Amino acid sequence: MSSQVSTPPGAQWFALHTLSGQENKVKLYIDKFKKQEELEEHIFEVLLPTEVVSEVKGGKKTTKTRKLYPGYVFIQMRLYDENHKVINRPWYFVKEVAGVIGFVGGDNPAALRQAEIDEIKSRVEAASGKEVPKVSYEVGEEVKVTDGAFANLTGRIDEIDPERGKLKISVSIFGRFTPVELEYWQVQRATE
Repeated sequence: MSSQVSTPPGAQWFALHTLSGQENKVKLYIDKFKKQEELEEHIFEVLLPTEVVSEVKGGKKTTKTRKLYPGYVFIQMRLYDENHKVINRPWYFVKEVAGVIGFVGGDNPAALRQAEIDEIKSRVEAASGKEVPKVSYEVGEEVKVTDGAFANLTGRIDEIDPERGKLKISVSIFGRFTPVELEYWQVQRATE
């Protein structure tokens, strides 16, 4: 996925501050109407970084998409001309999108540094295709098993494997501690 795409001349990344919960609408609107408004030579990419989060409620595993930067959408665009003056058409088009509060930086938005956008894109790439548990655990923490052969037993977390979404837990069976490997969603905090 890390194919090098050439950056259009004058294109820079900016952060847009949006109303909470309006990020998807903002992205969809800009993507849909930039062609209709003949702004494709000014607006290139709209990025809404997300990750898939899983949790279990009532024994049912659910997954949903969570925004990595709630309240923000990132846009690659040509906002300034060669004299560093704002180009009005793309400026007003973006500012007038329903749900957009404005550019981060107000009337003088500063472009994100390349390192910043690279970090955002690497977080998106790292989250791609993976489920992240909504709850994070710590070694030594007491948990209750909620699913599988060891349901209703409590145990202590010995190891955490976030890449695979697995936990190694010592559960007490017949008075002996036995290590078992479970998925994050098969346990909950013992205090819950």
